Amino acid sequence: MGKPTIADLAKAAGVSATTVSHAFSGRRYVDPETRKRIEALAEAMGYRPNHRARRLRTGGAGAIALVSSMPFAVAAGPSRLGFLMEIAAAAAVAAFSRGISLCLVPPLGPRDSLDALEVDGVIVVEPELDDPVLDFFFDRGVEVVSIGRAPGRDGLPFVDLQSGATAHLLLDHLLEGGGHVGLITGLQRRNSYIEMEAVYAERAARAGFSPIAIRVDERGGEQAAAAAAETLLRADPSIAALCVPVDAFATGVLDAAGIVGRKVPHDLRLATRYDGMRAKLATPPLTAIDLHLDQVAATAVDLLLARLGQLDPTPCIISPPSLVLRASSVSPSRSA
Repeated sequence: MGKPTIADLAKAAGVSATTVSHAFSGRRYVDPETRKRIEALAEAMGYRPNHRARRLRTGGAGAIALVSSMPFAVAAGPSRLGFLMEIAAAAAVAAFSRGISLCLVPPLGPRDSLDALEVDGVIVVEPELDDPVLDFFFDRGVEVVSIGRAPGRDGLPFVDLQSGATAHLLLDHLLEGGGHVGLITGLQRRNSYIEMEAVYAERAARAGFSPIAIRVDERGGEQAAAAAAETLLRADPSIAALCVPVDAFATGVLDAAGIVGRKVPHDLRLATRYDGMRAKLATPPLTAIDLHLDQVAATAVDLLLARLGQLDPTPCIISPPSLVLRASSVSPSRSA
């Protein structure tokens, strides 16, 4: 006997071939019990959906891409196993369950290497203002969604990273410890920086101290952050804590604190945004935020597929960010 066809499976399940197709593709709603029956019969009969044939019918590539616009300097080192890879792993699982392949595009230099990329749609992680990555795909008519709001692109669909709530969590914690709190963000204009800076300015005014905020070019990475932090700490001994959202910058601040003789957390409390490998492996480990990136990534995949007409739009609730308290921000007097 030959391989069972979609018609054979539909007949056995007592449904139409279209219903079988939707059960495997997720493009339209299928009653959960019907879906389970179709999947069980497919397993018993040895039926496998022909995704290649479906792509030929629709003219699509059957793949989506995940692209980071962050430069290599802040996405290298332990971060390779962090923010982008955590999103990529969850997005790959979500895409595969929908019969779609996910291509991970690493942080790049020249963007002309993207010309060979053949995908139906793209998820861009934390784009910056006037981001050339977005322009590249817009110019080619590729459907795009972003993780994190894209500054200046109000019409671009996005999954909210809840940057404002994250800013409040970090600053609530650092301000609770007393003293002046400084802020180090990236020079590039990403929404997470913009919201963090706005919340910080408001909280500093409420606490009654002048903002102590600097921006570091992401392209300089950890070394640039260390140099900037060293200058800042030498110039202003009143700084009791630093909020440093970029984890690569935060590890640079640890180096700077050691150079100027500020022990963490005894003389300087420190917190970052992403609870990844850099935060966990730092000495001392860094207080950070659980951003629930698995939920963020799955939501972004579903949003993109809905935009492509391959999935019915479904609401998804992402858990609020939560503080992960570690030794970098807890003074000995509080932990005793």
